[in-house]
Amino acid sequence: MRIVKRYRNNETLRRSFNALAEETFGLSFENWYQMGFWGGDYEPYSVVTGGRVVANVSLNRTDMVINGQRRRLYQLGTVMTAKEYRRRGYIRAIMEQIEKDTADADGVYLFANDSVLDFYPKFGFTPEKEYVYSKILSQTGPCRMERISMDVPENREKLRRAILESTFPAACYMTGNPGLIFFYAAQFLRECVYYNGALDTWAIGEWDGGELLLHNVFSSRDILLEDVLKSFGSGVKKVSLGFAPADTAGFDCREYKEADTTFFVKGEAFADFARNRLRIPSLSHA
Repeated sequence: MRIVKRYRNNETLRRSFNALAEETFGLSFENWYQMGFWGGDYEPYSVVTGGRVVANVSLNRTDMVINGQRRRLYQLGTVMTAKEYRRRGYIRAIMEQIEKDTADADGVYLFANDSVLDFYPKFGFTPEKEYVYSKILSQTGPCRMERISMDVPENREKLRRAILESTFPAACYMTGNPGLIFFYAAQFLRECVYYNGALDTWAIGEWDGGELLLHNVFSSRDILLEDVLKSFGSGVKKVSLGFAPADTAGFDCREYKEADTTFFVKGEAFADFARNRLRIPSLSHA
């Protein structure tokens, strides 16, 4: 058995990795790679046999600022094994290697399918809670958020710079990894990116009738979340946040539980995570 990593620029192995991802999850990382967003922060650890990727766990560097303190975090994801190679201990072997490679971490986390809840505690992971914040809105005025096409390379570059330069306050936010955000913003949510010139602020949000799921806000200006919400206009009647806000006043807070998914953590970075009613930002999932 051979565990291979750092191979994203190897076309043969990358295509094999994508083939297994398509077979397992119905998704491919190729477009993300071709746009230049698959960098060193996303590192597959793959068992390769006969030139084929047959099992994988990906390691994602997702450093977070949690209540003002930067934490070195890693997320595990894209856990998959080809059907004919299952029950051979490949994922366990990969996990043991990753455990060695993340010894410097303040925390490691993952989102596991409920069918494997007994597996991850063997590596020191424990289930943890997340919380979601929402608010009923009563506001007036037109929408002043302009939808920005992510099919235009120049627009993607503007958003990338905004992500890196953003100082928008949140209780828990990812820093230094725009590539993971673009996994969503340049693909599944490419029609959900907005910009307000007066505020010089970007936002990524999904509409559903009068409800807005606001995934993230990026701004280098000293702005308030309230001003960002107002800029969406009277059409928004309710907002739910994909992040834990710095100021929770006026928001309802409830435990968040995604279907068939358990949030597992280990490390000191998560010691007060649930007590502080935080969540991993929705665009930081891999």
